[in-house]
This record gives sequence, structure tokens and C-alpha cells, in this order.
Amino acid sequence: MEIKDPAFDYDRFGQSYSAQRRTDPRIAAYIHAALGDAKTVLNVGAGGGSYEPDDRYVVAVEPSVSMRTQRLASDKVPAINGRADTLPFDDNSFDAAMALVTVHHWPDIGAGLREIRRVTRGKILLMTFDPDALDKFWNVHYFPQLIEVERARYPTIKTLADYLEGSCEVISIPIPFDCVDGFQEAYYGRPEAFLQKSVRQSQSAWGFLPEGLEEQYVKALANDLTSGAWDRKYGAHRTMPSFTCALRLIVATP
Repeated sequence: MEIKDPAFDYDRFGQSYSAQRRTDPRIAAYIHAALGDAKTVLNVGAGGGSYEPDDRYVVAVEPSVSMRTQRLASDKVPAINGRADTLPFDDNSFDAAMALVTVHHWPDIGAGLREIRRVTRGKILLMTFDPDALDKFWNVHYFPQLIEVERARYPTIKTLADYLEGSCEVISIPIPFDCVDGFQEAYYGRPEAFLQKSVRQSQSAWGFLPEGLEEQYVKALANDLTSGAWDRKYGAHRTMPSFTCALRLIVATP
């Protein structure tokens, strides 16, 4: 599948995004540990401010006015209106930088990551999903074209590592059962969540499906939940305390 424009229109469709996509403290622990002793942190594609550390000096860059407004409502630091590929900072301005579940929206990922490296003295953290692991989640059987959209948008881990250069550590992040960050895999054991429009609206891939397909997928899942077919196939997920699938944290050290 080819996606001509990978960017999701947050100004049009993302007005309530931050209500579902919140900081999960167990995932945050991985990010904050990787930041080490960095005092100044740049957050690119910062969205509503999830996972920004409270104990560092954070500068956020976010192009969507809707997301910048949601930051203010959540008492996050105001974000600069900017893009990853044209950062308005001098060379080596920050101790560390992070770009969390955002690179798949960028029209030129290489240019964005080169810019982040230019302005960052130390580590760069990328949180993303490994497109080669997306078929390990049961939703590939219920939402196949949705997963194809995700696979087409997410760059491979090797591609990102090549752009970042230096030494890259790739960490597979286990997702807790009651994860409060509402990406798709957060509901691995709570499939009923996908029946809620507000949940799907906080997962940008749904916005790339052909008209009418979302409703078909949701109806099929609802029918299997009602009949018990989902539980017969995947019910064991309801008792798993965590699930490690495609979520990755890449830590690049220059």
C-alpha cells in the first residue's frame, strides 16, 4: 500500500486526541531512564506533551494548532510552531532530544532526523512501532487494511537507525494491561475499546481507510464479541499482565 501523504490532520480531526493519548507511567520510566542526566530536552512533534519529563527544561515543537492548544489545557509548556525539518535552533543547543510516535507523520523523515541531530549534543530518543512486528497483534485479523496503512507509514527500525547514525539501542517496550496511552496495542486485552469512536479517533491510521471500511471492521468485531468468537480465539489476552508487540524505543548516542 502506498500512502501519498503520511501526515494526519490533527487540526481537523484531533481536537480530543489528548484525552485518550496520555502518559503511561510505566512506559515513561523507559524514556526518562534513557534521558540520563540530560538537563535540556527538545521534544519534536510534541503533540499534547505526553512523556515530557517534569524535572528537565523542555522545549517543545509542534505544527498543529489543535495540539498546541491541548497542551495549554493540560498545563504543559507552550510549544513552538515548527516542523522537524526546519528547527529554529543553533547547533548543539540541547543535551538530548526526543520524537515520540511522530516520525511516521513526517513527509521527509531523513531531513527531520538530521535536523534533530544538528541541534542535539547527546542522545536522541525515538519511540515508534516496528512495522515488521505489527502482525503479532490480533487486530491484523480484524482490521487488515488498517495494519497495512500502519505498515506503509512506519519506517523500519533499520531505516531510522541508519538516519540517526552513531550507536543505537533498540528497546522493546512491554505494554501494561491497563495502559492509559490509547494507541491500538494498548487495548490488546480490552477489545471492547475499539467499539468506541473516541478511541478510534485517537488512532490516526483509521483516518486513512476508504469510506465505510471502518464501520465494517467495527461491526465484525462487535459481532464476534457478542457471540464469544473473539474470546474463543484470543481470550487469553484478557489475563496477560503485559504484552510486548511492536512498540520500540530507539536510543541513539552520537
